[in-house]
Amino acid sequence: MRIISTLLLLVVCLTGYGQTSKGISGSLLEMPKITASDNVITYTGFTVSYNTKTLIPNWVAYELTDVEVDGQFPRKGQFGMDLSFKGRQAMREDYSNSGWDKGHMCPAADLKWSEKTMYESFYLTNICPQNHELNSGDWLTLEKLGREWAKKFDKVYIICGPIITNNTYGTIGSNKVVVPDAFFKAFLTVKNNVFNTIAFIMPNTPGHKRIQEYAVSVNDLENIIGIDFFTNIDDRFEEMVESDVYFRHWGL
Repeated sequence: MRIISTLLLLVVCLTGYGQTSKGISGSLLEMPKITASDNVITYTGFTVSYNTKTLIPNWVAYELTDVEVDGQFPRKGQFGMDLSFKGRQAMREDYSNSGWDKGHMCPAADLKWSEKTMYESFYLTNICPQNHELNSGDWLTLEKLGREWAKKFDKVYIICGPIITNNTYGTIGSNKVVVPDAFFKAFLTVKNNVFNTIAFIMPNTPGHKRIQEYAVSVNDLENIIGIDFFTNIDDRFEEMVESDVYFRHWGL
């Protein structure tokens, strides 16, 4: 299935329909479909759809390049509100003594290429309540893989965020910040005009598994959470690109 899809995509490229990240009318490949309910905040290094009801992001999207991975600014920042955003937000106090980590969606380590991007990574608009063992374990491993892929493929397009199903863990703080049931992270690479995607779903719980066991296709993830990913890929082969997971491409 994957081999057939790749061959078909190569045929498309050879007949003049191949795309690179610079060949799609200036659009950002990492961006999902934006709906009327999205409160979109554009930061220097990432874009957020912030939910003023759940007080966590719906999604966070960004491009990570090999040059950015080599940034030298140290992890430095203080969790807090984004005062430039006028809507309702979580507060740092909501997380105090809650038993949940302040989990970055776009990690600070992906934004060490400037002082401003590092500072912005600590806005609570980029944060979700996250199980500590997940945050420091398998989620961290996935973040590191993203940086490895940015080095390997020159750049990688990433979108991630929370999944709320049964709201098993309720809310925290006086502002009732919703605790996600799980998290997702999807990746897109473009190399020699060939597109590859992979996605992951991780429950917001302690425990450890092989990264491959969390993997799903982007299409499957879209069906689960109802967000249309990577919409700036040409419609003529978006479905094909998102339907398969080719582990060998990702070194898994």
